[in-house]
Amino acid sequence: MTSLAANTHAGTEVTAKGPAGTLHGTLESPPSKDAPVVLIIPGSGPTDRDGNSPLGIKAAPYRLLAEALSAKGIASVRVDKRGLFGSQIEGFDPNKVTIDDYAADVSAWVSAQRERTGQRCIWVLGHSEGALVAVVAAAHDPHICGLVLASGAGRNIADVMIEQLKSNPANAPILPQALGAIADLRAGKHVDTSAFPAPLQPLFRPAVQDFLISMFSYDPSEVLKKSKQPVLVVQGTTDLQTSMEDAKRLAGARAGVTLVPMEGMNHVWKDAPSERAANIGTYGNPDLPLHAGLADAIADFVRHGK
Repeated sequence: MTSLAANTHAGTEVTAKGPAGTLHGTLESPPSKDAPVVLIIPGSGPTDRDGNSPLGIKAAPYRLLAEALSAKGIASVRVDKRGLFGSQIEGFDPNKVTIDDYAADVSAWVSAQRERTGQRCIWVLGHSEGALVAVVAAAHDPHICGLVLASGAGRNIADVMIEQLKSNPANAPILPQALGAIADLRAGKHVDTSAFPAPLQPLFRPAVQDFLISMFSYDPSEVLKKSKQPVLVVQGTTDLQTSMEDAKRLAGARAGVTLVPMEGMNHVWKDAPSERAANIGTYGNPDLPLHAGLADAIADFVRHGK
């Protein structure tokens, strides 16, 4: 079931009954009652429905995209992850989740929005880690119209983490321990982090190790082969967290996948140079607009399915 609250400047509050409890999100809708609906799935960590995080991300990419899509006649629902922000559940530890849990929540949202709109299917957009969640959900849910995989990994996330850690020269002293921990988690083993240096403690803390083991068990490109829906892959050329090689790997997974590169777009969908400091500097600025081509590419895909 979906319930609605009063409209605000940020859209309309909506809920869905998930497997673990009630999930909350924001509906951004154009005047047309039969507008297609895009479900926006957040990226990793404590990322909220707007695409922001208490870890310093204030770029609001999901809110900006929702507003841009609405202006183009497309509705969207952007959501808080199970156990976080508006989707907090009494007695539930948000760390006690798996990729399959998040995929089940996607299906709950799809069902709720189909009921609300009467539409046959709902489009699903996954950002970063959310792209993996979307792919896993689509492999089992026939009521997903198609997928938009934005800034998503095309490889096992463990390989992406290794690349990210190696790309920052400041990580050199802690790299051996980090790589060892990733190898153990990839093998399904828990890691003793008691002697780890402070920078690695949050990344591998015991509370999130089961989730990391779950995430490391998937290769997104292999899972994508199990789905049949049309897929759009959008990837920025100045993204510091996922690469064009990831996008090409997703695009090559099977037929029916379209790749649209976004020249000069970074991981939070803003125009940014490849230089690290200036690129990361955009993560904290909600006043910077989205990359000009992003909403157009998504809207065209949703309208035409290719």
